Amino acid sequence: MKIINGIALTLVIIGAINWLLVGLFEFNLVDALFGSLSVLTRIVYSIVGLAGLWCIALYSKLSD
Repeated sequence: MKIINGIALTLVIIGAINWLLVGLFEFNLVDALFGSLSVLTRIVYSIVGLAGLWCIALYSKLSD
């Protein structure tokens, strides 16, 4: 479980950095790497979104 949590947290951080780039510089790194709304871009966004949902469960571990 620790490995999955680490992967999920890493993906969420990558997503957060991408949003930082969008907010500050209007530069979307995922679009630049994989093309705007290509199949691969949608897969990357979906995986990062699922990682975010997985990280919600980490809140319950904060009290442990």
